[in-house]
Amino acid sequence: MMNVVPLALGIALLAATVIDIVWTTLWIEGGAGPLTSRLMVGTWDTLRRVGGRNAGLLSLSGVLLFVLSLTVWIVLLWIGWTLVFASAENALVDTLDRGPVSWSDRLYFTGYTIFTLGIGDFAPRTGRWQFVTILATGNGLLFVTLSVTYALNVLEAVTQKRAFASTVSAFGTHGEEIVRTSWTGEEFQGLEVPLDSVTTQLATLTENHKAYPILHYFHSARPDRSPIVEIVALDEALTLIRFGVPSDHRPNKLTVRNARTSVEHYLETLHEGFVEPADSQPPPPDLRTLREAGIPTVSNGEFETALDELETRRRILYGLVESDARDWPSRGTD
Repeated sequence: MMNVVPLALGIALLAATVIDIVWTTLWIEGGAGPLTSRLMVGTWDTLRRVGGRNAGLLSLSGVLLFVLSLTVWIVLLWIGWTLVFASAENALVDTLDRGPVSWSDRLYFTGYTIFTLGIGDFAPRTGRWQFVTILATGNGLLFVTLSVTYALNVLEAVTQKRAFASTVSAFGTHGEEIVRTSWTGEEFQGLEVPLDSVTTQLATLTENHKAYPILHYFHSARPDRSPIVEIVALDEALTLIRFGVPSDHRPNKLTVRNARTSVEHYLETLHEGFVEPADSQPPPPDLRTLREAGIPTVSNGEFETALDELETRRRILYGLVESDARDWPSRGTD
């Protein structure tokens, strides 16, 4: 005789878990599944409350979230299939004839079934329970395959993320330094090629964040390895070049525009799921440091007007920095 309550609960758990696994690992535009999204936000918030701005502790967040996600999926699948097999007293047979099948026996049978171990001291009754066992085994194979593929893709994305940060940090640690580094004394020479390379890397990083939202929680202990800090420094440099330098001294207009657009797409992606604009604007870039390096600049008033028009963009950047427990990159953080 079937017990409807554990059967319905088991099917509901399995459906929710499978949807979350497929959503998280296969749906490129969908971000993380409902369960995984809540787990990521809750774990990150907990680490922030416990560790504050402790970079060492926060650097564990990505790995911790990855392990927790896999653990939650395993536990829910295991419990779900156990409830399904517990919905009928005669679902399983003890091939060693040791007595009635207990809950722990069902838990044991379900575990080795979804992990495809095939030990065999318990077996399903003939008929529909054999078919259910095949479904449980297939579910386990699906979970293992998707988890391994997901892990490899996430690790590759983390590597690309840190490679991007290293590329940008080679130019400077804040916007003014990047601009000064690229100035030859007469022009911004050779800036187009590295900007094109950085733009391509940032486009890849943006797509990776869409596909693997857990990437946002892989926190680097070193600021110069943090993509968020380097994106802010890059955008501040682009702002200085685009609005702080007279048009006849700027580098290739299309290159600068493409780079600024790639930053916008990155901000849109993170703003949708992770970041809210800060309550105030960050410290403004300093034209004085450019003038000291002999770089032509517009007037302070003209530059301030341009910054006012960029208020929303810069507040999102500031919110991004705050969400990552970082300081705004400026001369004061050299």
